[in-house]
Amino acid sequence: MAGSTDIRVQRANLSDARAVRSPAPTIGPGEALLKLDRYALTANNVTYAVFGEPFGYWKFFPAPEGEGRVPVWGFGDVVESKVDGVAPGQRVYGYFPFGDRLAVTPGKLTGQGFCDMAEHRQSLSPFYNDYHFAKPGASAEEEGFACVFRPLFATSFLIDLFLTEKGAFAAKRVALSSASSKTAVGLAYLLKRRGDVEVVALTSPSNAAFCTATGYYDRVVGYGGYGDIPADGGLVLVDFAGDAAVHTGLHQRLGEQFVYNCMVGGTHWDAPSSQPAGPAQVLFFAPDHAGARTKEWGVAGFNQRLGAAMVDFRGSATGWLKLQEFSGADAAIAAWGRVLAGKTPPAEGLIGRW
Repeated sequence: MAGSTDIRVQRANLSDARAVRSPAPTIGPGEALLKLDRYALTANNVTYAVFGEPFGYWKFFPAPEGEGRVPVWGFGDVVESKVDGVAPGQRVYGYFPFGDRLAVTPGKLTGQGFCDMAEHRQSLSPFYNDYHFAKPGASAEEEGFACVFRPLFATSFLIDLFLTEKGAFAAKRVALSSASSKTAVGLAYLLKRRGDVEVVALTSPSNAAFCTATGYYDRVVGYGGYGDIPADGGLVLVDFAGDAAVHTGLHQRLGEQFVYNCMVGGTHWDAPSSQPAGPAQVLFFAPDHAGARTKEWGVAGFNQRLGAAMVDFRGSATGWLKLQEFSGADAAIAAWGRVLAGKTPPAEGLIGRW
C-alpha cells in the first residue's frame, strides 16, 4: 500500500512546517481509511492552530509532543473499509488532518454519512466528527466552493442568527474585523441581506478595495481610522482578528457606544499581546451554537436552512471568488506559509490536492 504524507507544524512556531512521510495507517474491524483528495486553506485554519491548545483543536489529530496537525475541511475517498455501509469508492466531506490519509471508526451511519467514533474524539465537539457522503457528480468548482466556504459560512450563518435574536444588542452598526476573511465576508453578506444594521468593514488598506467591491459592506474603515465611524447609535464588534489594538481603538472612539465584543477568531495571531479596553470579549464558539440549533430544528431542519442560505451566497460569491489549486506537500507548505502571513489575496480560495 502507498505511504502517507502529513504536514506538521511546530506549535510554538506555526511558520515552521515540514512534511512527514510514513507507512499508510492500517485499519482493523469497524474502521475505514480515507484518502483526502481536495481541501481548502484559509484564515480559519490559522485560527485552529492559534487556538489549538485552549479549544482542543490539536486533539482531533494527535501528533508528537510540540508538533501539531492543523485541521482542514475537504473531500476524501474511502480507499479501504471494514464497516458495513461504508464502501471503498464512496466520497465523503468532513474534517481531516493536514495530510493525505485518515483512519476513522464510522458509527451512527445514515444515508447521509457517519460519525467518527474513534475513542480520542468522543470528548471533543461532535460538530467536527460528522462526515457526509458527497453528492455524486459534483463539479470541481462546486466542491472547491464547499471546501472553502461550507465550514466558514456555517459560522457566518450562526453568528447572523445570534445577532438577529439579540436584536444586534440595540446597536445600529455591526463592525467586522479582518473583514476580508472568508467568514467575515459570509457574515457581511447575511447582515447586508437582512438590512437592519449598517455593516462596517475593519480591514487593512490593502484589502479595502476588495471589501468595497463585494458590495456587502456599507462602510469600509482602515485599522486606526476609527474616527470615520459615527460616535452614536451603538456598535457591535464581531472580532475575527483577535487584536487588542482594534478593541482599544474602538473604545477610545466610541466609549459606551461600543456595546458588545463578540470574539470569533485570531487572524492577527502575531499581533503584540496587550490588555484590550472596552467591553469584555465574549467567545462565540460555533459548535455550541450549532448544537443548540440542531436541537431546536433537528439535523435536517438545520441543514436545510443553512443549505438554502449558502446557495444564495454562492450565487453572489461567484462574481468575485477565484479558486486556485495547488498539489503536493511542498506546495502545501508554501500555501500554509502564505495564509499564515496573510499574503493570500482575499478573492482567492486556495484548494489543495494530493
